Amino acid sequence: MSKPYSGIALLFSLLTSSATFAQYATDAFRYSEINQTGTARFQALGGNHAAIGGDASSIFGNPAGLGFYNRSEFTISPAVTIAGTSASYLGNTDKQNSSLFNIPQASVVFASQPGFQRKWKRSSFGVSFSRQQSFQNGYIYGGRNNNSAYIDNVLESTNNASPPYSIDELEKGLTNNAAGNPIASSLPVAYYQMYLINPTTTSGPPFNAIDGQSVVDQSGDFTSKGATSQWTFAYAGNLNDKFYLGGNIGFSRIKYDYSSRFSDDYINSPSLTFIDQFEDFTVRGNGFNASLGAIYKFNPMFQIGGTLISPTISAIKETYSQSVAAGFVGGKVKDADGNLITPPYTSLPIAPNDFEYTLIGPMRGNVGATVFFQNKGFLTATIEYNGYAGMRANTSFLDDAGNKDFKNNTKAEIKDTFRNTANFRLGGEIRANIFRARLGGAYISDPYLDQSDGIDRSKLLFSAGIGVRKDRFFVDLTGTFMTYKSAYTPYYLKDPKNYASVEITNRPINVMLTGGVSF
Repeated sequence: MSKPYSGIALLFSLLTSSATFAQYATDAFRYSEINQTGTARFQALGGNHAAIGGDASSIFGNPAGLGFYNRSEFTISPAVTIAGTSASYLGNTDKQNSSLFNIPQASVVFASQPGFQRKWKRSSFGVSFSRQQSFQNGYIYGGRNNNSAYIDNVLESTNNASPPYSIDELEKGLTNNAAGNPIASSLPVAYYQMYLINPTTTSGPPFNAIDGQSVVDQSGDFTSKGATSQWTFAYAGNLNDKFYLGGNIGFSRIKYDYSSRFSDDYINSPSLTFIDQFEDFTVRGNGFNASLGAIYKFNPMFQIGGTLISPTISAIKETYSQSVAAGFVGGKVKDADGNLITPPYTSLPIAPNDFEYTLIGPMRGNVGATVFFQNKGFLTATIEYNGYAGMRANTSFLDDAGNKDFKNNTKAEIKDTFRNTANFRLGGEIRANIFRARLGGAYISDPYLDQSDGIDRSKLLFSAGIGVRKDRFFVDLTGTFMTYKSAYTPYYLKDPKNYASVEITNRPINVMLTGGVSF
């Protein structure tokens, strides 16, 4: 989805459009969503549970779980993720797979010596690195479009601009960068300078496309990478081995990059052979949050727990870049007098644009219960609350009026787009001597209010794992399979019948190995 702004003035004007506010609402959700975290043991149980402790996952999850530790511990978890996608567009389906090696979890826990003569029996301090959400994704798509092309989107944007584009503005919008190469200030400027859109009056608007009638074969690809990750510092203790209380402070990091290409190959056009559109988007952010958790053990067979997690407040910087390239029939184009000439440019970059804002993520919470079957295993379940409708964004990057509009309109767009959700996780472990076997699953609710496109964006997660536990070390292996649907729209037009969206089925598989030693 494009963000075609250039300079503070143009950025402000485009931030008044509902499409741009919708984009920032979607961005807020992308950087706030958490599907699965923790060690291989907890991931095999369906996720980070609220009512079980004694695992490094508790540092980020329910910090009260650190109160179960009676020995210090170090863990590290390498993993391989295979992202499989199937993209449907204009009646065609294309599949793609990619893989990534990463280390999504590492931690150290320092446990104090038990105080047998005190009610406050023991305490622990933990530090962890955890990957909360992976942005690894990629898909390809294509199909024949009889109704529109990308140039129609540029034409509508140019003709509907307020104030309207003038010929003088489009002429002066082409400058040279530091290397002396031509660069356009905006996408309409690039299309005008390449003779792809042309004026119909002496002042300019309305503009016409060089070819707005021909059928096109459309194709595209999208690749994203990065993650939200967090360093977490947690402390917990327990009272009489019955009530466990803990808290943590987290320092999060957002790293997100995507590159996309969208191509129109013209069929029997008198003027064009192709137009290619390229986009690059880079996001970096830093934030912080805090959590407070508790676990109460009624007896050796049953315990409950819960966590309250503050919104993550993040300072975000983004850079958006794009370029366009075109091919002309015979290498020629008609000038204003109807003469065939060599086009002055067959490709142009658009000046990169930066923007900065603050994101306030959702309030979260969870509650859960665990039932133990003596030393033979346990069942645990968790319900999570995510307050997505309460996400907010603000900026000081614009003037006072622009900053206020960005805050208010993004807030309204978030409330109109997202709802608060409840997720459900269930897992169990069977123990036999030093061996462990685990199964788990999760249902992650669809956070979108509008489902008029017919896409259910809820997610199903299935996991299984095995492990070996000795006195001083342990090893756990887990595989997780998730399935969900999403959508991508290369461009928009006033009439929804004239453009199409890519429907994407995502089926990522994650294999994680956790090793740990006690000391």
